[in-house]
Amino acid sequence: MFGLLFFIFFTSGVSEFLCTSSDLEISYTFCDSAAHVFMFNVTPCSVTNKNIWEANLFWIPRSDITFLKVVFNVWYEGINVLHWKETLCSGADDEYSVCGALKGETTATAFDIKGSRIKFPKGNYNIILQVFSDHFENDVVICLNFTMIVKQDSF
Repeated sequence: MFGLLFFIFFTSGVSEFLCTSSDLEISYTFCDSAAHVFMFNVTPCSVTNKNIWEANLFWIPRSDITFLKVVFNVWYEGINVLHWKETLCSGADDEYSVCGALKGETTATAFDIKGSRIKFPKGNYNIILQVFSDHFENDVVICLNFTMIVKQDSF
């Protein structure tokens, strides 16, 4: 039931199957046509697990990271159910290891995703993750489009 979610993003435009278990399927595409060097893994591959997901990130940014804003949108069965914005790097007293990374520099970090405590109803989810290097959300650093299918209710 518990699997490993592991993927490397080198190409764009092609939908890749990332994760499958008895209760979950996840696939992705890039929102743009640029090639990326980006690797991400999460364990376990399940939405019924009560534990925190463990994540690892490997990324070689295409520009210096002094400012970083994340915009996260989740659609459930075609309805926007979450819109979240967070400034991760502002250039002063940043707490994340990716902040201050230079163009072409390898960034590797591990972190927990506490969202696995959410009870996901059975159905189809589209998740857009956009990362910007400016306040006005004009300069996209990376954009990912995830499809998540929850196969059974976790209640």
